[in-house]
Amino acid sequence: MIPNPAVSRRGFLGLAGGLGVAAALAGCGTSGSSSGGPVSGTSTAVLPSTAPATWNAVLAKVNGKLKSELGFELDAQFINWSNYQQQSLLKFTAGEKFDSALQALWLNMAQLQQSGSLADLTSEIPKYKNLSATLPKKLLESNSWDGKLWGIPQVNSAARVQHFVIRQDLADTLGFSTITDFEQLEKFFYAVKQKNDGTVAYGAASNSGYLHALPVPTGMFNASSWENPDTIARAFSGKGMFFMLAKDAAKTGSSAPTPFWDDEGVVEALHRIRKYYNDGIINADALNTDAATLKSQWTAGKYAAGWAMTDGTSSNTLSTLQKAVSTAALANIMPLKDGLSAKPNQTFQADNMVVVNSKGGNLDRTLQLQDWLSIKENHDLISYGIEGTDWEPADGNKFKPLSDYAFPGYALSWRASLERKSLSISATEEKIFEWAQNFDNFTIDPFASFIPDATPVKQQVAAMTNVITQFANPLFYGVVDVDSQLDKLKKASDGAGVAKLQEEMDKQANAHLKKA
Repeated sequence: MIPNPAVSRRGFLGLAGGLGVAAALAGCGTSGSSSGGPVSGTSTAVLPSTAPATWNAVLAKVNGKLKSELGFELDAQFINWSNYQQQSLLKFTAGEKFDSALQALWLNMAQLQQSGSLADLTSEIPKYKNLSATLPKKLLESNSWDGKLWGIPQVNSAARVQHFVIRQDLADTLGFSTITDFEQLEKFFYAVKQKNDGTVAYGAASNSGYLHALPVPTGMFNASSWENPDTIARAFSGKGMFFMLAKDAAKTGSSAPTPFWDDEGVVEALHRIRKYYNDGIINADALNTDAATLKSQWTAGKYAAGWAMTDGTSSNTLSTLQKAVSTAALANIMPLKDGLSAKPNQTFQADNMVVVNSKGGNLDRTLQLQDWLSIKENHDLISYGIEGTDWEPADGNKFKPLSDYAFPGYALSWRASLERKSLSISATEEKIFEWAQNFDNFTIDPFASFIPDATPVKQQVAAMTNVITQFANPLFYGVVDVDSQLDKLKKASDGAGVAKLQEEMDKQANAHLKKA
C-alpha cells in the first residue's frame, strides 16, 4: 500500500531474535503444505465483536458453499471487543486449535511473532490467485518486516485518519450546517449541551482514550494536530508508553524522542478533555463504556458526535439510528486547517491483519478461505449477508441494508477492490473516503517503516503498560485534574523505567534513519 519502493524492515524479526530463529519458529507446528490442495474439517476464525443479526442463516449459506466448493466449513468464534485483546492472546498461548485471528500492532501481534505463534506468509500469497489479485504489491510491501509477511492486511483504503461523525440534523437545527475547523466543531459541542435535551455532545468508549490526545497524526481533541498533522506518536509494541519523535528527524538524523507529556499540543488537549468532561461534553462513563455499548447508545440517538475513520463505514449506522430518530442525518467532519489538501503524515500500514496460528492452525485451509473470500460473490455474502434478505445492490457499487446484519469484515474479509459503499453514505463521508484512496494525498512519515524492537526493554514495556493504565488513561478521558495527575504519572513512569525506554527508542529510531 505504500507508494514508494520497498524499504528495510527490522522490528518484528528483531523481536524473534534474528532471521533464522524467526523463520524456524514461524513454521513450527503449522498444519498444511501450502500447496493449495484439498483440506477438510473446520476453519475456525477468532473475531472481535458479537455475532451479527441473522448470522446463523448467513453462516449456513456460507458453509453450504464452502463445503461444496472446498470441502470444509467456517466456525467464527466471536469475542466481545472489551475482552478481545486478552482472550485472543490466551488462545494462542494456551495452544488452542484454531486457524486464524484478527491481530495488529495495537493488539498482541509483536508478542505473538516473538513467541513463534504466527505463520510466515511471505511465500504463500502468490499461490492463491484470487487473494493475490486483491492485495496490491504496495500493500504487501508496507506491511512486511525485513521482507517477511506475518499477516494478511485487511484494508479498504490507502490511508487512515481518525476524525468525527456528527448528527447533521442537529447541526442544521443549531446553525452549524457547515463545519470546517476545530473551533466551529467545539462551538457545535457546546450548542448541543446548551440545548439541554439529554443529548450528549460526544460519545467515547474505553480502551482507546489515547486517540483523544496523541497525534496519530491527528488526536481527536488535539487542536494542534489538526493545524499540523505531521507527527505520529510511537510506542514499543504499538501501545502503552508513546513518544514524540522530532519533526525534522529525516534531515538531522536525530529522532530525539520525548515522552508524550512533554508535547505542548498533547498537554493542551488533556486540559481541553478535562474541561469537556467537567462541562458534560463527553459522556461521564466513557472510561468504562465498551464499544458495543457505545454503538447501541449512538444508534439510540444519545450522542451528537463520535469517532470515525476514513474507511467509509460510519454512515452504516444511519438506518438503525433512524429507527430511533426518524429525522436523523449524518455527516463526517475532518477539521484540518487546510482541508483535504493538508496531506497528513501516514505510514500506510494496515490497522488490522488476519494472522495464521502456527502452532494450532491449518495454513492451507486458512489461505483457501481467504482466497474464497476474495471472490466478489463470496465476499458479499459474508460481508453484507444474504442478498434480498440482508441487503440489495445499488448503483455505484453500493448496497442497501435490509436488516441489521453487521459483520466485522475488517477482521476477515476486507478487500479494497471488493468493498461496497452503503447507499446511506453521506456526501461528506463519501468525499473523505475517496480522498483516502489516493496515496498522493498524504505524506509518508519518516518513520513509516520503523517498528521498534521491544526485546531489550520488555520489562520496562510491561511496567509502563501498567503505569499508563493506572495514571494516563484517566487523563485521556478527563476524569482527573491534569496537573496533579501528570505529576503522579511522571513519578510512576520514572520508577517503571521510562528513561530506559526513551534511550532505547532514540537508539533504534536513529539507526532506522541511517538505513532509510
